[in-house]
Amino acid sequence: MKLNYLFICFYFLILTSCKQENYLYKIEGKQITISDSIATNPDIDAFIKPYREHVEKDLDSVLAYAVDTYSKSDGEFNTAIGNLLADAFYEEANPIFKNRTGHNIDIVFLNHGGIRSIISKGNVTTKTTYEIMPFENMAVVVALKGKQVQEMINYLVRDKRAHPFSGLKIVLDKDFNVKSATIKGELIDVNKTYYIATSDYLYQGGDNMNFLKTNDSLYTLDYKIRNVLIDYFTKKDTIKPVIDDRFIQIKN
Repeated sequence: MKLNYLFICFYFLILTSCKQENYLYKIEGKQITISDSIATNPDIDAFIKPYREHVEKDLDSVLAYAVDTYSKSDGEFNTAIGNLLADAFYEEANPIFKNRTGHNIDIVFLNHGGIRSIISKGNVTTKTTYEIMPFENMAVVVALKGKQVQEMINYLVRDKRAHPFSGLKIVLDKDFNVKSATIKGELIDVNKTYYIATSDYLYQGGDNMNFLKTNDSLYTLDYKIRNVLIDYFTKKDTIKPVIDDRFIQIKN
């Protein structure tokens, strides 16, 4: 591993006149390669040891047990791990949103690329959640008209990836046309306001999801999505998510 350290040397030319001024005269840079050959400083290592052990202990805390290994590449249009994340988001965030606004979340919508690791069979730890979601993304809720929700559906159909979502059901025909799309079992009303829970990254246009910006209102839940997962796993003894029919294609 190489790190570049820039040592900046400033040379000032002081002009002798009725008014003294300082000028930046020269900047020099030097690359220093850091490798395993550099010996560990025992004093520094001793100083950080208790902090390192404390962090490692917290990360190794067992939250739940996974009955199988789950990957974001396991399904074509929806995956077990993606469904788990979206459903966990709804379960943990909806009570907060409803308590603050009196409304329920209609759809949870996340991005396929935001899942950064698998869930391995066996113990699910705090470290697992950091591996799945290493970013500091926050949970937000946006109010969208049905017309904007249709844009979100169009995005999903065009992208043909297993972006995690909950509350929405999409059925495609063999030619990738939308055969049906419902929210909590009901047809989408283009004039109705729907509440979409997502990440602040996607709200800001991440993954070209600009349709989330055309919203009536934005609600910040002050809740990191990683913490959503930690809270969800803590409540579960065993997790066994499945691929279901929330986004499917009828091929005949």
